[in-house]
Amino acid sequence: MSAFTVSSEVASALAAGRPVVALESTIISHGLPRPRNHAAALEFEALLRDRGVTPATVAVLDGVPQIGLDAEGVRRIAEEDLAKASVRDLPILAARGASGATTVAATAHLAALAGVRVFATGGLGGVHRGASQTFDESADLPTLAVTPITVVSAGVKSVLDIAATLERLETLSVPVVGYRTTQFPAFWLRESGHQLDWSVESAEEVARIMSARDVLGGREGIIVANPIPLEQQWDPLEHDRVLATAFEAAEKAGVHGKAVTPFLLGFIVEASGGRSLEVNLDLARNNVRVAADIATAWSELRLSA
Repeated sequence: MSAFTVSSEVASALAAGRPVVALESTIISHGLPRPRNHAAALEFEALLRDRGVTPATVAVLDGVPQIGLDAEGVRRIAEEDLAKASVRDLPILAARGASGATTVAATAHLAALAGVRVFATGGLGGVHRGASQTFDESADLPTLAVTPITVVSAGVKSVLDIAATLERLETLSVPVVGYRTTQFPAFWLRESGHQLDWSVESAEEVARIMSARDVLGGREGIIVANPIPLEQQWDPLEHDRVLATAFEAAEKAGVHGKAVTPFLLGFIVEASGGRSLEVNLDLARNNVRVAADIATAWSELRLSA
């Protein structure tokens, strides 16, 4: 029995050197409300196909990690109540024959095993506020330190400790490059106030960095920090107001530790009247488009070598 399966569509594209982009399932299963999440999953895949790129949505279904889902698989991640699966959960789900929606860490791990080199997501996980006491840090960060995949992300959510997240990525030797920006984005906002050491102007430049990393024997991922377009970002003043209210509500409710971030994100969607959710969808679409360009540039670079 294979440890994972790769859809025939994805396998064919990989074998021919055609561009492929991995997509996570947690954003569909846990990040968006029903039934809009199903429409979003189909839209993300369609955005890739329209650009000549094969989508590889990743999930664990009935104990089997799958890289590339059919229509029924996409429906299941949108409509079923699935566990949220990080890398540590994969063997447990496999042994039990259970299903799970893959996080950034698990998606990156499985996609890289299958040979997929580019991955589009919304936002990365990071170091949580107060982590000096709780040690609460997303598995996304150490996973990317040992996983050769390029992740297009709109930074990390502003409810996290962005400065500490960037420090951890530096310590883990994970390169972060801004896509046509010198500022690390803060998910809903284009700028976090934290400068980046490196920026790129094109997908072709990212592909050359990927190639150089391989030649130099690197096994780490590459984070492409891609800010949401200016006209689509959340109004910064409203963002700051809602965020402050959310932190006050968490403190008043006595929410602490790992429960804080889910509480904050749920509160923010409600308090913003759904505005944060619309921005979330816009930035995800933008990341998918940029990932498609990078995957295409990577394919062309490999085929010309």
